[in-house]
Amino acid sequence: MVAAVLGLTLLTGCGGGGGGTGGAEIPDGWGTLDAGSVSAGYPEDEGYVPQPAAERAEANAAVALKEEDGLRTGMVSVQLDFAPGVDDAREAAAAAGAGIGLGTTRTDTRDVRLAGEGSVREARRIDYEFTSSGKGRTPVKGTRMSGVVVAGVDSGGVPFAIRIDAVKGSLSPSDLDAFVGSITVG
Repeated sequence: MVAAVLGLTLLTGCGGGGGGTGGAEIPDGWGTLDAGSVSAGYPEDEGYVPQPAAERAEANAAVALKEEDGLRTGMVSVQLDFAPGVDDAREAAAAAGAGIGLGTTRTDTRDVRLAGEGSVREARRIDYEFTSSGKGRTPVKGTRMSGVVVAGVDSGGVPFAIRIDAVKGSLSPSDLDAFVGSITVG
């Protein structure tokens, strides 16, 4: 079951596989967030709904949320141009990693290849864990969370960060890989 949870606001790729050229593979039952030069899948069949532009944070180009009992229990976000002056995947990942926040523990960082053309396919994946603050309609304070952010630079030189946060254990490693595999960069 894929159940992502909102954490901080700020995606086939394990090492060297996935994607190829052209569009990514979107799992059955998933929708797509399209932010122009970057798109990512989200688990629509799990109740995620795209957030209208007027309701999302200015830093987010696209967001899908899942809400349960008044809490945001899932979030997938796409940010563009979040770090001016960044011109490669490593720099984008460093900037995205800094945005994950204090109190976050990185559990893995690695290179990934996304769907798309040429060098824009190169990105960095950061897996991490943190504790929910219980603020802003997030899960109860103290809930352990996990997440993945994938960062790179599109063909126009614009840095991107695509993120999913989840209650720890609610996403399997294959769920997270499918999420990463759903990203296309142009």
